[in-house]
Amino acid sequence: MVSRADRSPFAEWLWTVDRYLVAGFIILMIGGIVLSFAASPAVAERLGIDSYHFIKRQAMFLLPALALMLAISALSPRMVRRAALLLFAVALVMMVATLFIGMEAKGARRWINLLGFSIQPSEFLKPALIVLVSFLLSEGGRRPEVPGTLFSLLLFIMAAALLVAQPDFGQTMLLALVFAALIFLNGLSWMAIVPIGTLGVGGLVAAYVMLPHVQSRVDRFLDPSSGDTFNIDRAIEAFVAGSWFGRGPGEGTIKRVLPESHTDFIFAVAAEEFGIVVCLLLLLVFTFVVLRGLSHAAQDSDPFGRLATAGLMVLFGIQACINMAVNLNLMPAKGMTLPFISYGGSSLLATAISMGFVLALTRRRPQASRSDSVIVSRLSPASLS
Repeated sequence: MVSRADRSPFAEWLWTVDRYLVAGFIILMIGGIVLSFAASPAVAERLGIDSYHFIKRQAMFLLPALALMLAISALSPRMVRRAALLLFAVALVMMVATLFIGMEAKGARRWINLLGFSIQPSEFLKPALIVLVSFLLSEGGRRPEVPGTLFSLLLFIMAAALLVAQPDFGQTMLLALVFAALIFLNGLSWMAIVPIGTLGVGGLVAAYVMLPHVQSRVDRFLDPSSGDTFNIDRAIEAFVAGSWFGRGPGEGTIKRVLPESHTDFIFAVAAEEFGIVVCLLLLLVFTFVVLRGLSHAAQDSDPFGRLATAGLMVLFGIQACINMAVNLNLMPAKGMTLPFISYGGSSLLATAISMGFVLALTRRRPQASRSDSVIVSRLSPASLS
């Protein structure tokens, strides 16, 4: 047991980090491995590879992701900003490279091969962009001469343009929602909400009219008879077949014909094998983590910490909600992973970085007392002159 009198770096981290958040993230990571055992062997068998191929790869990324999250959680807010800037620059360069030398799949270039690993740079761009936008908005509020809103808008447009070029409209919409939330939390005038909301709706309408695959997904959601709804139909069957308590580990059958059961539809596999009760428990963990993170943000006196923590938790929560909603046929398919749960090294590492930022920004730090402030003001150069 580490004593509170211990002044070592580890002891300082242990007594200042939110251990409940750490526990929540670790539970989700372990849940991802368990559900990978349930969902991925069927996919591997369909591809004619080792049944445990995806499980091994997920486990291979798990420990580095956990170590990365805990290491980042020890950073100061200033170091978080610097790390985010470096990550943003690297991800930006990789996203540009992806457009030219990336691997093409289903008409999109979202992945790049680096040192034998397939990396999705947009996953790493998201948390970095949120931290930088939060810093710019907070600086703009603290120093009127800094055009923080304009600079943050330019960064968002740059990131969105690269996402649209891939194309990846699901991630673009996700980033737009988080960016809008940050602008709102920063003190958006109510008079500006209507025009911005109108602009957002206009963008969705334009995407529906101009992009055939977007129109197809929306049409199939509104009218299932208008196209192929195989994936969603199988996902709903999995929920029905699993009922409250599931068929049992390894007893699922629908997962054997459900495409992307280890990524986009892993929530449906959880329902079939472990039941709706386990799905609700999983939802409860996500809800606890998001609400606790937002609670920290609400209590943070530093504008940067408040905005960055809130933005990262909104990103985490919305992405989880989109994945679950798609599995339940509550919204059109988006191809969004379930954070910490779905298979994918890029998703796991990027989510670990994002939540490492949250842990770093929500650590308890000593606040200067009023008496300390008075003493400092009395000893200032102005008072001594």
